[in-house]
Amino acid sequence: MTTATYTGREAQIERRSIERFMPAWDVRTCHEVIVQAPADTVFSVAEHFDLQSIPLVRAIFWLRGKIMRARDTTPRRPAGLVEETKSLGWGELTRRPGRELVMGAVTQPWIADVKFTAVPPDEFLGYGELGRVKITWTLEAVPIEPTLTLFRTETRVRATDMAAREKLLRYWRFARFGIVMIRWLHLPALRRAAELQHRLSSHGTPSR
Repeated sequence: MTTATYTGREAQIERRSIERFMPAWDVRTCHEVIVQAPADTVFSVAEHFDLQSIPLVRAIFWLRGKIMRARDTTPRRPAGLVEETKSLGWGELTRRPGRELVMGAVTQPWIADVKFTAVPPDEFLGYGELGRVKITWTLEAVPIEPTLTLFRTETRVRATDMAAREKLLRYWRFARFGIVMIRWLHLPALRRAAELQHRLSSHGTPSR
């Protein structure tokens, strides 16, 4: 995994869509990885990747529930990242097919049984209900060469008022360790899956 800055082809893409929905933030994380596969393949794998197929990620979610004393015991059905987050209440803010997806929701992450609520894209930037935070996250596949891609995922969080900001920052003091760890586990697994799918496709073997 890398956080290096790339120029050339990457510099030619249009302004990142996340800027339209959250140009300023209280909390931000950004992670990148270089993948030896075409951008379309990387994006498709990212969109359909089951994050909780990684045992340590499942353990992190379980631990959060124990620490926060969550009461939601609804059985989880394995699903791709975008499908699962939509089922939890997230909304799609914008998409460039095969290249970029921005998801968004409002919530109170400091409560045990956290709930997410989608906001229409044209209302997201100006949303201001007190006591909430707005969250956006992205999947981005940036072509560097025909079979070389920079994959990026970024999360931005912004509170709607000072009281919510104080709660958010208190929560972030301990939650950030699990959240960042999930990304560190996610990106290498995604890279392996995308590169495997590309190799199988290149040799005429149907992917599963």
